[in-house]
Amino acid sequence: MVDKLRNLGKVSIEMLKAAGIETGDQLRARGSAAAFVAVKHAGCKPSMNLLWALEGAISDRDWKEVAKNDRLSLLTQVEVLEESQP
Repeated sequence: MVDKLRNLGKVSIEMLKAAGIETGDQLRARGSAAAFVAVKHAGCKPSMNLLWALEGAISDRDWKEVAKNDRLSLLTQVEVLEESQP
């Protein structure tokens, strides 16, 4: 269950469920950027903090560390995914 992963609270978990992501394995298989895009396409309005939290949940790091160190890479991944979808 995603509720056992670091950085994810009640609202984040509900957004992931709306996107059909209910387990840690599903989140890891999608990756943080694709999961973030899926949440947006599910009609949710996530902040960028969700992207950092998702990557932190996958890599077992604090979301603030992710935001500081991986921001550009994650934003680029999200942009590429959004451009490739109709």
